[in-house]
Amino acid sequence: MDPVSPAHSLRRAPVQQRSADRLARILDACAELLDETGYENLSTRAVAQRAGVPIGSVYRFFGNKRAMAIALAHRNLDRYADGIADRLAALPATHWRPVVDAVLDEYLVMKRSVPGFALVDFGVPAPPPEGPEVDPNDLVAARLTELLCAHLGLTPDATLRRAVLVAVEATDALIQLAFRTDPAGDPGIVAETRAMMHAYLARVLD
Repeated sequence: MDPVSPAHSLRRAPVQQRSADRLARILDACAELLDETGYENLSTRAVAQRAGVPIGSVYRFFGNKRAMAIALAHRNLDRYADGIADRLAALPATHWRPVVDAVLDEYLVMKRSVPGFALVDFGVPAPPPEGPEVDPNDLVAARLTELLCAHLGLTPDATLRRAVLVAVEATDALIQLAFRTDPAGDPGIVAETRAMMHAYLARVLD
């Protein structure tokens, strides 16, 4: 999966509310069409028609469908981080296990309810046109480490960052398995994933 890179994908950042609203409609349409047609059949023209905007409005922001999908992935990551922050605001900063549960639960909610998320969560299912780039799970792990440390009053170090990245990679693979087994997410595999996260992260957080 390609990483989220808004500076790379967005030709021009919206400066007026009207432009921001138009960009949001474009990304909403992109997400809907991903569920309906898949990434390979996604087109900028179809997105423009679904969003009710001229094709030029799409190209004002994005050079191609890949750039548009990367921007959608970036928005998904921002919303994921915001959702976790909202959950953490209701939790006491006394133990890390409820924090880990919040991270997993928010991902499951998005997996089950956010349009386009099954194909474009935090990265794009298409090879990069030029050379290797930062993996999206690295970006997810960085955001999660930041949230975890802020809530629990920890100082991030190399050991914690590495542990969170490994947990993200393992959880990503297991949740993919859960949703391949059951379109709603196999509850048994989800429970095993939660237990794995707790057992692994206990090495650095207990």
